[in-house]
Amino acid sequence: MLTEERHQMILDLLKEKEIVKIQELVEATNASESTIRRDLTQLEKAKFLKRVHGGATKLKGKLSEPDVKEKSLKNIEAKKAIAKFAAEMIEDEDCIYIDAGTTTLQLIDYLPNDKEIVVVTNGLTHIEPLLTRGIKTYLLGGYVKPRTGALIGRGAMSSIEQYRFDKCFLGVNGIHKELGFTTPDPDEAFIKSKALQLSREGFVLADESKFNEISFSKIANIQEATIITNQSDQDVIAEYAAITDMKVVGT
Repeated sequence: MLTEERHQMILDLLKEKEIVKIQELVEATNASESTIRRDLTQLEKAKFLKRVHGGATKLKGKLSEPDVKEKSLKNIEAKKAIAKFAAEMIEDEDCIYIDAGTTTLQLIDYLPNDKEIVVVTNGLTHIEPLLTRGIKTYLLGGYVKPRTGALIGRGAMSSIEQYRFDKCFLGVNGIHKELGFTTPDPDEAFIKSKALQLSREGFVLADESKFNEISFSKIANIQEATIITNQSDQDVIAEYAAITDMKVVGT
């Protein structure tokens, strides 16, 4: 089978299944594992797919954004492990910003009981668990984005500019070495970027699925925040750890 035919077969299988394993591709093409790995590398460089541990997945559209319900069902254990580790970064008398999102939502369960902290957030879903925990909480104003429950827009930007943070904890949709942290919505990107600017330390909470993904709107360069992740691919860890601070947690 010619290389071009094999590449087309790989892309056709991805259209059908979205995620394919290397062994499936070996069986479908009658090619060796090393050949398939080389094919996936070439197709990723050409921006036709994204390699993942043990296979490949279809690239998402730059505007693709699952809603809160969809995101909350994915990678639960990884999100909990990331959140638990992130909570250990919080110190007594910290004022922290917790971004809207499902991984950052998990952080609330692990906020320290023995420390005096203040939380500012733009996440509507965060309010009830924060108040249940008895944590002093400020909510940004602005427009409520139905898909994510995030407060965004001019009102949110005006609100956030009134605060200064010791630490901020952000969610993102994409992490890329050259193109930085990204998210589909420019208004959400503005708020995330401003929170990072107003913080003494910034942390991006992201499971391994977010690496080498690119969304529509840039938040910040990769070097501007510490990444807390469960990334298991050692090559990916090495690539990113060479250019920014990374904390890798086990799940």
